[in-house]
Amino acid sequence: MSGNGSCERSRGREPCRRALRRISVPSFPTDRFGLVHRDAALHAGFSDQQLSGATTRRELVRLIPGVWVPASDQPAGADSLEKRHRLRALAVATSGPTDGHPLSHVSAAALHELPMLHPDLGLVHVTTGRPSGGSIRGQRHLHASPLDPQEVVEVDGIRVTSIERTAVDVATMGSFDQALVIFDAALRAGADPTVMADLLAGRRRQSARNARRALPFANAAAESVGESWSRAQMIDAGLPIPTLQREFVIDGQKYRSDFDWEELLVGEFDGLHKYGLLRNADESATDVVIREKLREDRLRAKGVTVVRWTWSTLEKRQLVPLLQPWLKKFGLLAA
Repeated sequence: MSGNGSCERSRGREPCRRALRRISVPSFPTDRFGLVHRDAALHAGFSDQQLSGATTRRELVRLIPGVWVPASDQPAGADSLEKRHRLRALAVATSGPTDGHPLSHVSAAALHELPMLHPDLGLVHVTTGRPSGGSIRGQRHLHASPLDPQEVVEVDGIRVTSIERTAVDVATMGSFDQALVIFDAALRAGADPTVMADLLAGRRRQSARNARRALPFANAAAESVGESWSRAQMIDAGLPIPTLQREFVIDGQKYRSDFDWEELLVGEFDGLHKYGLLRNADESATDVVIREKLREDRLRAKGVTVVRWTWSTLEKRQLVPLLQPWLKKFGLLAA
């Protein structure tokens, strides 16, 4: 290298290359949720230009005007959309524009970590507690609806509607399938079904019809969105309602099934993460598949037929045609 730092090149030698200068990423201040607020960043000595530059370089991801999250903290995985909405809802709740009103509907569900089926996450939802004056402002949907004090709780210090009120609000916004999914999730989280029934009784709008139909079928034993959606499609088609999480004991070993009809037919929903959840610490995915295959072989040896389906089956509405022939074969469905 020469004194001025330039590379010298000579015949027969590889050209030397400049050492790349490492660019340090600014460490912007974050709140307890990992969010970067403009006011806090400016107070810490950063400038709007630095915030803008970090956004352009995709080091920061803007959630709402004036609030970002570090790109490295962006959620990933099957439920990433709901987790990202949770961050947006937190950004709204911690930056002042809620006027003290609680998060509600799908935004409260995201804070309660209640899984949903195909939720519309385009807006952050807030309920005002007043009988009138609802509106859509920027990225917020303000719902005008009375709130009893017991219908508002705190999650991580953020005011949100209670699990029961949240489930009813989400259920009345969607289809029968969506309503059953959120009610199952609410029951798994400890919601009181009587409270949800009372809340629904006060909803006179046509939009509550699907929710009123779904609530009596809700079951905390459903362990995932896929299992709840599967059951919703069965109910819609008038198929026999299966027993959930039935336990079989074969050769001294216990097996649980997602769905069971009279110990003759077992249904298993294979979700995206199912084998990951079933995997023990010392097992590979292949080990789990083999273990599941042996489990099915033992069930079949006892005269139990096992039918499997996936998320794609539900999306394409192919579950009912898959189950009907088996249910008819075992006399569980009229031919």
